[in-house]
Amino acid sequence: MFAALTSAPARAAIPDDPLALLPRSAVVAVAMSGGVDSSVAAARIARQGFRAFGVTVALLPEGRETTRDRGCCSTRAVGDARRVAGCLGIDHEVWNFEQDFETSVLREFDDEYASGRTPNPCVRCNERIKFGALLERARRAGATHVATGHYARRGRRGDVWTLHRAADRSKDQSYTLHRLDQTQLAAAIFPLGGVTSKADVRREAEALGLATAAKPDSQDLCFVDGKVGDELRRRLAGRFAPGAIVDAAGRRLGEHGGLPFYTVGQRSGLRVAPQRPDAAPLHVLQLRPEANEVVVGSREELLRASIHADSCRWIATGPARGARCQVQLRAHGEPVQALVDELSLDGIRITLDQPAAQVSPGQSIVLYDGDEALGGGIVRRAA
Repeated sequence: MFAALTSAPARAAIPDDPLALLPRSAVVAVAMSGGVDSSVAAARIARQGFRAFGVTVALLPEGRETTRDRGCCSTRAVGDARRVAGCLGIDHEVWNFEQDFETSVLREFDDEYASGRTPNPCVRCNERIKFGALLERARRAGATHVATGHYARRGRRGDVWTLHRAADRSKDQSYTLHRLDQTQLAAAIFPLGGVTSKADVRREAEALGLATAAKPDSQDLCFVDGKVGDELRRRLAGRFAPGAIVDAAGRRLGEHGGLPFYTVGQRSGLRVAPQRPDAAPLHVLQLRPEANEVVVGSREELLRASIHADSCRWIATGPARGARCQVQLRAHGEPVQALVDELSLDGIRITLDQPAAQVSPGQSIVLYDGDEALGGGIVRRAA
């Protein structure tokens, strides 16, 4: 259960320096992916004299690491993180969370796609691995906090911790952190939350002589080497089958290769054409696992205004029925104005002021009050 937000809360205090909220007695485990962001995060902590050590997590079984360098899943990433830690004068360790990642993130990833939904594994990884299994092990190793290179900010409202968008809105990652609870957020440190440009981070890394200063940003899912569709074919072998592509009226237009390879809003790869030469392009409107059908239609048919979500988790104070808020439906999507229509123990129904496209079951819906993330849930259906 959560406390409902019935009136505008007092503004949270967000210090300019994210480390201002870190007690001098803190011992910080820095999650070092081998990228420039976590490298600079570690440097900022070390330079201010906090006791710290670096940790790189191993998430994939031996022989399944990605050939492209995507952060936590390559041999090169471990080497880069170790070199940066040595440059900063802090210890570095590699911790294996292969089994935790498989059971807490990848199994749900598989099951959601097999059921015709589109999950966001980064949300689950932050909740269950970085600030779940990693935080627990860090505490056993003597750490009081875990720092990451995420672009987000922490604040305080009295005794309550709050989560806010990063100063650099183009890099903001509060969406993928919205499921952190008070215990997790109290132990989280985001040293880069206040920077206003990724270019500043790279310049800082270069000035410090860090090996990762010019390293490209990681892209897509860290555990996927190549195309997501190819990874799904490997992981879901035997759990999908071809079926019909139909329009909203149920007329068969073609055949799909399996529900996991389609998502709401998708336009490319449908291999069907509109029924008239002058008709609008077709988009995926819905996946029907019970009939193994992909439903397609025009962009206008794709728009949704009412969203039902469950598995809700609120950082501190949840919204009240009738409250106004901003809603974000994708990790890099623009927030839209909305009204909270209904609430239950772990569910919510939202009405958007302006209908939105690409509202995909399985994705996260995150509620904001200005730049403060309130929390959110998992989209189950939309109309």
